[in-house]
Amino acid sequence: MEKELISPNGQVAASTAVKQKRPSNVWLIIVAALFIIIPFLAWYFTWFGRSLSDADIATYLAEETNPRHIQHALLQLEQRMEHRDPTVKSFYPQIIALTKSPTAEVRKTAAWVMGQDNNSEEFHRALLDLLKDTDPVVRRNAALQLVRFGDASGRPELRAMLESFEVKAPFAGTIVSQLPQGSTIRSGALLARIRDTSNNVQEFRSPVDGRLSGPVFTKEGDQVTANQTLVWLIPDRTTVLDALRALAYVGTKEDLPLIEACVKADPHGETAEQALQTAKGIQAR
Repeated sequence: MEKELISPNGQVAASTAVKQKRPSNVWLIIVAALFIIIPFLAWYFTWFGRSLSDADIATYLAEETNPRHIQHALLQLEQRMEHRDPTVKSFYPQIIALTKSPTAEVRKTAAWVMGQDNNSEEFHRALLDLLKDTDPVVRRNAALQLVRFGDASGRPELRAMLESFEVKAPFAGTIVSQLPQGSTIRSGALLARIRDTSNNVQEFRSPVDGRLSGPVFTKEGDQVTANQTLVWLIPDRTTVLDALRALAYVGTKEDLPLIEACVKADPHGETAEQALQTAKGIQAR
């Protein structure tokens, strides 16, 4: 806008256009864009649905320090198996090698993927080995996938999926905190904090999905020994349904009382319906 400039003697010295500067919005736009772009890229590069090339899959499967990349590659291979892609067989040796991974999540995923090709004898043998895994979820996945091979070797594990799971302390120490009775928990979620004999507080995570039930064996401040029972977990509905569907093919009449107990636990729900179907399947054989 126009503004007259006055000289010291009060006379008008000149008339000039004084431009008012406005703050630049460029940096604000850049910062706002980063708040959008960075989370998107983080999501995109960890999204299991993102398509991978064969070279990417081979690289991801070899990244021992990045379990999410390994799982991403395994799930991509699972999809290709479902579509009967013959080229996927070139990755079979890597999949089998992952059954020896030190990470339980990787072994669990590998077990599930191997069930997608029930014509592979190598997968069959690897799944049988996983029935002896130290992680209960890995054993369960192996048992479920062995049913696809017509193999009932995992039947004891399938039965265990219908029963309460005994959670034991992994080491001696003092209970710092613990979930209360009645809590629902997922596998890998924090179940308790225990102060070990070196005065370090360690997190103890649930080995399986379930709901805390039954007597409370420990509470905050209690001393525990290694392998002492902490809690019992009632299996969640998904676990029960998976086991019932599998037992419909490999169960025996010895399993009927356990299956009938599922009907009593949920007489009007999906679990009862599946339990009745499973019992019929067993009795028909």
